Amino acid sequence: MLLTSGVGWFAYHWLNNGLITSHALDALRDDAPRSRDGAVNVLLIGLDSRRDMNGDALPKEFVERELHAGSSEIGGYNTNTLILMHIPADGGKVTAFSIPRDDYVEIAGGRGEHKIKEAYGLAKAEAEEKLVAQGVRGADLEHRGREAGREATLATVQKFLGVPIDHFAEVNLLGFYDIAKVVQPVQVCLKKPVRDRYSGADFPAGLQDLDARQALAFVRQRHGLDGGDLDRTRRQQAFLSSVTHKLKSQGVWGDVGKLQGLFDVIKKDVVIDDRWNILDFARQAPNLTGGNAEFHTLPIEGFATRKGEAVNLVDAERVRELVGKMIGGAGATPSAGGGDAKPGGSASGPASGSAGGSAASGGSAVPSDAFQGPAVEMGGVPCVD
Repeated sequence: MLLTSGVGWFAYHWLNNGLITSHALDALRDDAPRSRDGAVNVLLIGLDSRRDMNGDALPKEFVERELHAGSSEIGGYNTNTLILMHIPADGGKVTAFSIPRDDYVEIAGGRGEHKIKEAYGLAKAEAEEKLVAQGVRGADLEHRGREAGREATLATVQKFLGVPIDHFAEVNLLGFYDIAKVVQPVQVCLKKPVRDRYSGADFPAGLQDLDARQALAFVRQRHGLDGGDLDRTRRQQAFLSSVTHKLKSQGVWGDVGKLQGLFDVIKKDVVIDDRWNILDFARQAPNLTGGNAEFHTLPIEGFATRKGEAVNLVDAERVRELVGKMIGGAGATPSAGGGDAKPGGSASGPASGSAGGSAASGGSAVPSDAFQGPAVEMGGVPCVD
């Protein structure tokens, strides 16, 4: 017992020493909807930034050759990946929701409507303008600007989905690459061959093992896919499933020694909220990898042009109701939306109110077509477009 306790104490303090943590959640806890029955909601944030934690540009050759991501000036501080994971207190099925990055929503802080991915960059730029006027410079300016970006992103997602965010983790392109390098090769499955010069994706159909550079190309490809960004979202879901399946099959989750390499990367490249016991979460991770989790992509109503940009039109009330229905929260009354939507298009999903009709009829299951495309089951190597 003493030995086990000592190892646990050492692992806990070793991991927590050096973690990059954020206080961003403190700014929105008072306005958060109430959690139910001890369930936990975790927001995963993928930041499309080619800069390190201090705001310095990554080496040009590395960005071009390994990340295949153009220059450090591309991408800015857009959150191109937003996934909310709902973990029930009773150990039941985990439900994850991917938010399409171009959803046109109200940005927190009175910033008006923009693509949801832009909340981070807008708030960061606003905060830095004020900080520069106060004489703040360098890494401190970058760190404080990013905190403002996180606060805006968390508040925007929380309001959009109508559920509290209990924890979050943020990773940028370099962090994804480093994590993929630790766990490589990762097996993925494609329904058909793809080739895309923008992302660097060049893969045959079927099962294949990817190294870190290929993995980044796999999750970043959108050109050449029928669903564009929406198909890329399912690529990201499938990759997460494949990684967690591999870690479980190799016994990594239950072995602190095997986790060390992964934790070293987490401590260098990942930002988490300051109240999250990440070691406890790692111990619970096998519950997420045994086929007891499911990814959904939240629906859009169609496409339009706003402020000169192509956006996804969304019915926010319908989205809140759908999320509430799936995880046991209180949903809003759905309303018609998407005046510029393409009627009958593949992106529009079911007619407005179909998910709401299900909720109103007395608790029947949410129909599968209420979401954007098919669900992705976690627990293996899903085959995707």
